[in-house]
Amino acid sequence: MTLKKQAVSGFFWTTIQQFGKQGIAFLTSLILARLLSPQEFGLIAMISVFIALGDGVIKSGLTNSLIRSDNLDELDYSTVFYFNLLGSFVVYGILYFSAPLIAKFYNQSQLAEIIQIYGVVFIINAFSAVQLARLTKQMDFKTQMIAAIPSMIISSTIGISLAYNGYGVWSLVWYYLIYSGLSTIQLWYHSKWIPILKFSAEKFKIHFNYGFKIMLSGTIDILFTNIYAIIIGRYFLPAQVGFYNRASTLQMFPVVNLSMILSKVSFPLFAKIQHDNEKLKSVYKKMMQMVTFLIAPTLIFMGVLAEPLFRFLFTEKWLPAVPYFQILCFNGILYPLHSYNLQILNVKGRSDLFLKLELIKKVIVVIMLVISFQFGIFGLLIGSTITSTIAFFLNNYYSGKYIGYNAFEQLKDVLPIVIIAAFSGSIIYLIDTYVFKPNLIDFLRLLLNFLIGLILFIILSYYLKIQALTEFKNILQKK
Repeated sequence: MTLKKQAVSGFFWTTIQQFGKQGIAFLTSLILARLLSPQEFGLIAMISVFIALGDGVIKSGLTNSLIRSDNLDELDYSTVFYFNLLGSFVVYGILYFSAPLIAKFYNQSQLAEIIQIYGVVFIINAFSAVQLARLTKQMDFKTQMIAAIPSMIISSTIGISLAYNGYGVWSLVWYYLIYSGLSTIQLWYHSKWIPILKFSAEKFKIHFNYGFKIMLSGTIDILFTNIYAIIIGRYFLPAQVGFYNRASTLQMFPVVNLSMILSKVSFPLFAKIQHDNEKLKSVYKKMMQMVTFLIAPTLIFMGVLAEPLFRFLFTEKWLPAVPYFQILCFNGILYPLHSYNLQILNVKGRSDLFLKLELIKKVIVVIMLVISFQFGIFGLLIGSTITSTIAFFLNNYYSGKYIGYNAFEQLKDVLPIVIIAAFSGSIIYLIDTYVFKPNLIDFLRLLLNFLIGLILFIILSYYLKIQALTEFKNILQKK
């Protein structure tokens, strides 16, 4: 199979997997949001940073080294498997004994037991991290989809049943644990890979020298990505953490899923052409335009229609999250640009520069936090948008040099897409305010506005010859 066919096939199966899995997860969250209170979601949000940190240590770093490396054998995979497994027990042990301190920090005594049980997910996920890396390296996203969807259906059914029967926050905990367990079992079954009983210090050193910098960078990034939830959880009520978490989760749903579809394909794809800078730049440009073409109109339309969207999806009790969500939507448009610039450094093997950039950006985050905290939650959110903009130029500094594609060229290539999306969003805002809002229920407002916005966006993109539209058309015709 040619590289282009691998990319198209990977895009197709990753799309099915990502939207199948996350579509089920999103539907589950809608039902749980109606059954549970903002306070209960807030409790899980308070510990999300610690769960993400532990999971990030296991899933990043050395597994990324496996994906980008050539000429691997069974000893490479087994060595990384055993290191991840050992690391998961260490991480869980640290979290287990730190749980009372975390609960005391938030002044929420019940968090200690939640953390100690939820943390088992680290060990469960460690058993399947290498299986996922092997499948990703092979660009076998169909198998990943086959493993993910049934696991999500079963865990969602159990989570909703528990919530309906009054288990409160524990329904969320068991929902996540059951999904991880079922997914791991299926990945072992479908991947057909079992580690050999050998560990190589030499192989470990090779992967660790690359991977630990990515792992450390990822850990720092996770910590600072979740720092707003930490601060809000420490100084504000659990319900406000729940509102922030709900806004952030809904905003990240299209951002993460749409960009991850292309990112899961692009990293192994970039790795295959890492030594051809001209080809790498061409593929990178197409990927970046395609993901912006999907994300920009989605976020802008959702931000414009946030009030009816939240009321329809989550009911009136979640409306205080609307202004948080609208600010975060503008922040999310830059997300894929960050991701792809950093991927260039990864495939080039420059994890040292990746780490350096992360450290610089976190200093900026701390400075912005000190300034913006004085203005409450809204100050924090606006500050995060400013920080994200600065981070884009920093991320591009090195990657732009490697492939001859600087920040201003990138912005020039995606700005027409964002302008068309913003114009389309302005039109549906006017139509909704003066025509639909006084006369229609929320569902019809959302349906008609999104259809009008989408049609207008596609028509303008066609007449203005936006390249990403042509790329998607070619992909659809091939499938």
